[in-house]
Order: sequence, then structure tokens, then C-alpha cells
Amino acid sequence: MRNTILSIFIIATVLCGVLVYFLPQTGTIILLSISGLLTLIVIHDSIQTKHSLLRAFPLIARLRWFFEEERDKIQQYFIEDNLNGTPINREKRSIVYQRSKLQKETIPFGTQHNVYSKGYEFVKHSLFPKDHHKITGDKVLFGSDKCTQKYNCSLINISAMSFGSLSKNAIMALNQGAKMGDFAHNTGEGGISPYHLQGGDLIFQVGTGYFGAGKSVNGKRVFDDEIFKQNAIRPEVKMIEIKFSQGAKPGHGGILPAKKNTVEIAKIRSVEPGTQVDSPPSHSAFSNYEEMISFIQNVRDLSEGKPVGIKFCVGNNQEIEEMIKTFSEAKNYPDFISVDGGEGGTGSAPLEFTNYMGTPLTEGLVFVNKLLKEYNLKNQIKIIAAGKAVDAFDIVKLLALGADAIGMARSFMLSLGCIQARECNLDTCPVGVATQDVDLVKALVVEKKNVRVKNYHDKTIVAVKEVVAAMGIDSISDVKPSEVFRRRKDEEIVSLEEVYY
Repeated sequence: MRNTILSIFIIATVLCGVLVYFLPQTGTIILLSISGLLTLIVIHDSIQTKHSLLRAFPLIARLRWFFEEERDKIQQYFIEDNLNGTPINREKRSIVYQRSKLQKETIPFGTQHNVYSKGYEFVKHSLFPKDHHKITGDKVLFGSDKCTQKYNCSLINISAMSFGSLSKNAIMALNQGAKMGDFAHNTGEGGISPYHLQGGDLIFQVGTGYFGAGKSVNGKRVFDDEIFKQNAIRPEVKMIEIKFSQGAKPGHGGILPAKKNTVEIAKIRSVEPGTQVDSPPSHSAFSNYEEMISFIQNVRDLSEGKPVGIKFCVGNNQEIEEMIKTFSEAKNYPDFISVDGGEGGTGSAPLEFTNYMGTPLTEGLVFVNKLLKEYNLKNQIKIIAAGKAVDAFDIVKLLALGADAIGMARSFMLSLGCIQARECNLDTCPVGVATQDVDLVKALVVEKKNVRVKNYHDKTIVAVKEVVAAMGIDSISDVKPSEVFRRRKDEEIVSLEEVYY
């Protein structure tokens, strides 16, 4: 095939040369130039030794790489239907776009879901629905009896995404949207950047790399009281979250690709620019439960009594139970626990960790909720659930299973204009959300996107109230697992209370 392709292009070039000889016009010269260039590419491809497919099928094999590069986009635009796209299907993405742009969000002609399929979930409505304008529970008070600066938090907040993973324009739009909508914005483990300080409430996340909360000593990242305190006492910071693990790569530590580690980001994190930044898999500030409790209390004291929580994706159940038991026995505990699902993830992660590591959110949330009740800590420790929640039903289900508030990451990325190109780890995000490329970042206009962040939050809160009102319940906080149902098999429908409790 190589010789055939080579012969065809050489003959075509010769014929174009003859044509130019007899008809020396601009068009024929351009045709000869194109033919000659393609022939040179064919010759190059046929003699190179790096790619066997390209050597066997010169020039033609390049089409394979093009289609492979554009495969996800082709799949999304031309092949997938409204329900089979992953990780977030088109129906879910559309509702975010519609709410963020204040567009019509109703759908015609009935559901596209197979309501008789195994696993279909739903809630039952009441004969006497409530007025959704009077539904309460869209604010949640965070702070145990160990906390002196309690925080009245929105039901829905922006989950952890760092400056570095996201662009400066994305961070600014998120924070400004949070300010406009009166909800909280989690900084992610990358620390507090100038772009987080747009007036929105912050949840300051302290990860294993202690960015914004520590320094490097002999190549090891260590927590530093003074560095942490400078950020923790900022008036914008309302809560502190100590991250143990995240759903995308539990037990691994965060990853900032070298291409996204700019000089500015490196300065904020106190690392070398242009290098991949791998957060340690575990904390250096403590190594057992007792030391953990001391660290939590130290963080609480340094922040002058603000709510302090811990974040993890549920892993070893025995370890989690031992931790909760130690909290109970010590009579000292965090003010909240953020439970991340193994299906989470907005940035860069190894395939094995993304696909096969960590407990999915539903089971992890139920497990933590049961433990807090068993050790009589549920009235002190709030639960934030994070793991691909998008619409009101997702939220109501998580609340029914034990969550007090919801953290959303990818949903708010979509509200910024994310098209699920899945290039977050390549620094090539085409809409300027998850990139540090200067030209691409300019594509995201902060003054337009901040309003969409607010709109998505506000419209989703209203949707939650409408669903709860239709169920005949007065407060969002009163939703129970007995009120959410699942089809277990063809003729059997059970409540989530029967499934999990």
C-alpha cells in the first residue's frame, strides 16, 4: 500500500507540473504546490521508522490520529443520545446550561428514562403539596459546640477546585457568583489566590501539600502555624476543610501538571514553576487519630474558632469507624465531614485511581451517616456530600441519605461554559475553564459567567424547594430515605431506607 500511495502522489505531482507548463495560471500553480507538499509528506512518512502504521499508509494514517484526537467531540455531538453520555450526560448538562442562562428548562413529550428498568429512582408526591415559596431549609448552620464562629451556609456550594486546576478567570467568576448568590466557594488545596478574593465566602481547604498553610523544609511539605493563620483569619474565610483524600484519586494526593504550573501559581504554592506538583498522599502534621484531633483543634484555635472539617472519600471502613469512635471518646471532633464519592473528579488523576479506587458517594455517605448516629455525633458534625450532583433530584436523594449540604464541582464548571471536552489535564480547555493558556483564558469573560454561576445556584435551590413541596414536606432538612424509591427488579419497588437502613 505504501508504494501505491507514493506512486499516486508522485504521478499527481508530475501531471500538475505538466498542467502548469501548458497553463501557467495562478490556480494551476497553487494546485502544483499543494500536490508537491503532499508528496513530500508521503515520502517523509514512508521512510520514517517511528510509526509503523504511518510507514505502511503514508499520509492516509494521519487521518486516524485526527479522528482519535476528536473522538470525544464526535461522540458527544453526533453519536450519544440525551442519556448515555459520560461522565455527565447531555440531559444533565443541558439543565445546567438552561438554568445558568435563565432559558426555558421544561421538556416536552414525557420522560426519556425507562421507568421500568432496574435501578430507576424517584420520589412520590403528596395529594396535598406545599407552597414552594414557603419551604425552609436552604440554609445550614455549621459549627459544633467546639466552634465559636458558626457559619450559616447555603444548601448548595462550590466544591473544591484550585487555582491551577482552573484558570484565574474561572476562579474569579465562581467567587463573584458565590458573592452574588450568597453561597460558599471551596478554594481547593492550591491555596488562596488573589482571584479567590472577590468578596465571596470561602471554605479554605488545607491539603497534604499545605499550600497556603505551610512551607517546604528539606524537600518536605510541612504545616506552619503562622502561614496558615494569615490566611485562616481572613474575613472571607468562613470554614476550614482539612483534606485527607478526594474522589478522583483517593490515597494518591493532588496532581498539578507541569504545563499548568505557571510562575504565578508556583509563587502561590511555594514550588518550582514548570514542574509537576504532586501532593503527598498523607499529612505530615499527624499520623494517628489522637494527633489528628489535636491538629483539628489547633487549626480551629488558629482560625479563631471557625468551623473546621475533614474531607475524604470513604476507604477502609474499619479506619473510618475507629476515627469516629475516637472523636466520640475524646469529646472533640470536627464541625463537619465532607464525603467525596469515588466517581468525583475535575482535574488530573491516574486511570486506576479514577476508575477503581474509593467508595462511591451513595454508599460512603450512608456509612458515615450511620456512624455519626451510632456514636451520637450527628447533632455536632454536619455532612457535606460531593459526587456528581447536578439537579434537584440528585440533591434530594443525597439529603435523604444523610447529607446536610451539597458540594458541586463539575456542575459549576458547566455553568461557566464547560463543554465536557475532557482536556482538563492537558491545559487545552477550549472554553478557558481548566487551563492556564493565556489566549484560552481570555475566552472566559468573568462579567458574563459570574451571573451564570449565581443563576445556576439560585434556580437549582428553587427546583429543590419545588420537589420538596410536591412531596408535601415543609423543610428541605426533613427529607427522609423512606421518601425516595428505587426499582429493584421488574415488580419490586423499595425505599432507600429499606435498601440502606
